Amino acid sequence: MRIWDTTLEWEERYLSPFAMRTAESEGRLYPEEECEIRTPYQRDRDRIIHSKAFRRLKSKTQVFIAPQGDHYRTRLTHVLEVAQISRTVARALRLNEDLTEAIALGHDLGHTPFGHAGESALERLLGSFRHNEQSLRVVDLLENHSPAYRGLNLTAEVRDGILNHTGERLPSTLEGLVVRLCDRIAYLNHDVEDAVRGGILHESDLPQDVVSILGKSRSERIDTMVKDVIHSSAGKNTITMSDEVDYATNLLRRFLFEHVYIDSVAKQEEAKVYRIMSLFFQYFLNNKSELETRVGYEIDDLFLKREVADYIAGMSDRFAIAEFQRLFLPSSWNG
Repeated sequence: MRIWDTTLEWEERYLSPFAMRTAESEGRLYPEEECEIRTPYQRDRDRIIHSKAFRRLKSKTQVFIAPQGDHYRTRLTHVLEVAQISRTVARALRLNEDLTEAIALGHDLGHTPFGHAGESALERLLGSFRHNEQSLRVVDLLENHSPAYRGLNLTAEVRDGILNHTGERLPSTLEGLVVRLCDRIAYLNHDVEDAVRGGILHESDLPQDVVSILGKSRSERIDTMVKDVIHSSAGKNTITMSDEVDYATNLLRRFLFEHVYIDSVAKQEEAKVYRIMSLFFQYFLNNKSELETRVGYEIDDLFLKREVADYIAGMSDRFAIAEFQRLFLPSSWNG
């Protein structure tokens, strides 16, 4: 008997009727022998955590480009916060915590260096680039788990949650919907804190309706939003907020776009990002053999632009800056 068979029994007995049960999973793209101890969703979580793409998140920008302070969020701390908030909601609603956690940890693997400025640059250069689609590409093609196939071979539900954590299409599971909403809860609140730390905002600048409805501090706002999601979604086949909290959340989002994401001191360096990304893009298009050496396989000319975009998207901020200096700036000469 598999040790995790007891987990299946527990799920059948205690999970919400709207939860995704492990036994009902659509499975993986490539059949493989199951683990004796861990459920498929637990294995997905572990594969994501042990991937190189996950480790690189520690040096990828959240909002501030290559920040000097130790306490600004990175993509890695962001996904950890999303996972924590998502698991709190999933547990309260009796959803599948393992599935929720795997989606949360994997949802931002496709983010570029230099945050959304980097994503916008690759969108212009490639013609089509979305970080959620790139996250799926990372787990399906770019990471390696077995010589028998490309990618991490994750379950269908985790892949669906990663792809649809943003955009017009919604995830097919409530667990995916939890991550989609908790992603917003996490970034809205920690971006306020980082903006205050960076001297761009003061807590007193927040709209009065945000403060009166959600709270005066980050912890108060998260507490209000999380509890509201739980109470508004309990016993329902949906994940939602009350009208009042949803209004305040959207108001906070619009405020951050106006004062932080679009036009602020933190975004002044973004004017340089497109130039950096375009230089990288053209360099590797013109130096295919070097790119092949770096990635470790031959590249078909038909897919060269896509492979170049994959390589650039995988860079951390720190690596991209170092590579830019090495490739495009003159070195000092000691004679």
